[in-house]
Amino acid sequence: MSVSQEEFKELLKKKGLKVTNQRLLVLEVLAGHRDRHMTAEDIYELVKEDYPEIGLATIYRTVQLLLEMQLVDRINLDDGCVRYEIGQDTDGDMCGKHHHHHLICNTCGKVLPFKDDLLEELERHIEEETGFHVVNHELKFYGQCQECREKENKNGKHTEV
Repeated sequence: MSVSQEEFKELLKKKGLKVTNQRLLVLEVLAGHRDRHMTAEDIYELVKEDYPEIGLATIYRTVQLLLEMQLVDRINLDDGCVRYEIGQDTDGDMCGKHHHHHLICNTCGKVLPFKDDLLEELERHIEEETGFHVVNHELKFYGQCQECREKENKNGKHTEV
């Protein structure tokens, strides 16, 4: 789903934030690159193409603020980098309940989102058994993507994943 600049302005106002160019730009870059899990440096490189006067420190501060306001989500893909993606509250088809899950290829490093949330029943069970109310979770699957498996099969290698 594409979110317009006007919708981003409304989201910022709803969170009690002043609407600034920096905030809009970071949200727009993340929304425009939903297929990537971007570092602050990635965001900076894209923003400075149109706004060369912006500094990396401004991007870091902006991302941190948007993260605190739950408009951006932080993800750790175990590669030593902190990455960000557009928040669940800003994505109309996900409505803010949970992050999507990530499928991480051990061969090429590709990260694929997986949107089905099959853990709701487990969360209900956890709450019934322990009284602990789960508000969010993060799940990563490690394996081999279809392209890498096909490449290895074509080259005569057989892998166990």
